[in-house]
Amino acid sequence: LIQGASNPQELLRVSGGPALSSNLAALAIARLARLTCEQHLDPKSIRGDPRFQRLLATVDAQGRGARSSGGISQVWNTPLVQLLRSLPALGLARGGHQLRSVEQEVLWRLRRLPLRQLALLAEHLAGQGHDGLLLPEVLRKLELRWTELDGTRTVVTLMAKVGHLSPALMERLEDKALELAEQFDPDELRRVALALALQQRRCVPLLRALSYHLLQKPAELPLPVLTDLLFAYSKLNFQQPQVLHRLSLELQPHLGTLSPAQVSRCARSFASLRWLSRPLAEAIAQYSLDNAQKLSITQLCGILVSFARLNFQPSCGEEFFSMVHEQLQGQEQQLDAHLLTDVVWSLCVLQQARPPHLHHVLSPEFQARLRGDTSPRAQSSWLKLLHINATARLEAPGYQGPFLPPEALGGDGDKDKDTEKATPLQKGLREALPGALGGHDLVRHDVSTVYGWDIDAEVLLDSDNKPLPVRDFTAPHLPHSEGTKPLPAGARRVAVLRWEFPQFSSRGRELLGRGSLARRHLRAAGFLLAEVS
Repeated sequence: LIQGASNPQELLRVSGGPALSSNLAALAIARLARLTCEQHLDPKSIRGDPRFQRLLATVDAQGRGARSSGGISQVWNTPLVQLLRSLPALGLARGGHQLRSVEQEVLWRLRRLPLRQLALLAEHLAGQGHDGLLLPEVLRKLELRWTELDGTRTVVTLMAKVGHLSPALMERLEDKALELAEQFDPDELRRVALALALQQRRCVPLLRALSYHLLQKPAELPLPVLTDLLFAYSKLNFQQPQVLHRLSLELQPHLGTLSPAQVSRCARSFASLRWLSRPLAEAIAQYSLDNAQKLSITQLCGILVSFARLNFQPSCGEEFFSMVHEQLQGQEQQLDAHLLTDVVWSLCVLQQARPPHLHHVLSPEFQARLRGDTSPRAQSSWLKLLHINATARLEAPGYQGPFLPPEALGGDGDKDKDTEKATPLQKGLREALPGALGGHDLVRHDVSTVYGWDIDAEVLLDSDNKPLPVRDFTAPHLPHSEGTKPLPAGARRVAVLRWEFPQFSSRGRELLGRGSLARRHLRAAGFLLAEVS
């Protein structure tokens, strides 16, 4: 009768019988909470009903003082756990006697509860923000009994809802997820990857297993799986080419159904993973043109910055950049200083910067907005200002200023880099060049230029390709030149640039936006480039 009741009043009438046990009373309260939630009723009217108070009294009968054979001690495990979840749903105070009595009984029984009920209990307490003694004890019991976990749903739910509360438990859940990865369906793969991303846990063996089993799924992946996996891989900076290829391939047909915020987020995720899918990027550019009025200025900036990071020029470039300039016009003061710096830097990378953009971010007033900020993002913005300043000097012949002041340009010639942090390629260059050229005075290592780019090595060659003492001659690319002699006629500067993996897209040997801009600036400054990778 309790399970068959279709509304609270019917249930309260059924529950009024004199022979109702504490166990049945607990079942009735749990059913009341469920009906109240399903039918969107006001729990206050339930709490004030005398019949409901009798149910509470039946459950709590003889529950005061020492434990006895009656009352709450006679409630079975499943109704007891349901009761703990139901009382807050009906609006009973967390510090009230009834709830404290149930919590205490659950605490006494923890060792005897089946693992499934422990997991449900942990999920409920974590979701309620429980701050008592019960949740830590539940987590400890789960840590001790983790080997009993055998269902994918329980493992996935615990990782998503409880893992962040106990790093030790999360480690064990990761081990169990690795064991069960083959059984995960696409949505469970999504939830596990998302849990890892939100907790910043880059468990590489598990991510590799998830990737492998994801690629074995023959059916087309649902859209939420595509977008959440892309977010998770981006958040964890985990690059798996086959997975990224599948995500980009299957995401493209859905692009028109996504919101502007989702499209911008996808573009940023692919950019952070250094993955360029040209068909998808072309589709994002066309989406931006078709939905220009729906895109917020921040979302459009996110797409623009992503294209710049990937060094992607859309085939509809003229229309796309005309739209971008139109949307940006008059918005400079409304944008965050760091975002505006990113936007103008991106326009420089894509060779679309206009004098008003350069003027705005190189003005003393704009520099004042960044000055005094020592955060990592501010340091990145200052470096990008150096690149923008270099673009203004080297690639914008009609631009008249302002420029960054000399004291802001940095650069210190040879830099004493920590050799322990040097890559094998760097160490090899430092050892090989002096021997090949004939002396240490013929090469300058780790040069920090006024353009914001570091050169791994600088060499001067005369017209006969013989090396010259590099420190004897003027160096306009340094803020303080060591030498005073002008370059001999026909002499050339050679910049040795080391391109390693982060400079390239994950899919091939295509230089990303940053590397492409460095190459253009150094060539415009008169350098010949010797590139090693």
